[in-house]
Amino acid sequence: MDAEYDFSQGKRGAIDPIALGKTRITIRLDDDVLAWFREQVHAAGGGNYQSLINEALRQHIQQQREPLEATLRRVLREELERIDH
Repeated sequence: MDAEYDFSQGKRGAIDPIALGKTRITIRLDDDVLAWFREQVHAAGGGNYQSLINEALRQHIQQQREPLEATLRRVLREELERIDH
């Protein structure tokens, strides 16, 4: 390496700072799943497959959430049914 390079002030780690509300992780996905997301981004003319995966996960979570009122009604029905038997 050339003597002109001075890394004494260098810092280890990622070059780009992580945005607030984001966490850097390592995840293993099946090849076909990753290929599908990359194909979707390519078909759309570009973008970020990681953002697309994040959005797909967010939509899945929102669909799984049961509103509090519905949860309370379900639990009450289950408990009342248990008492009746």
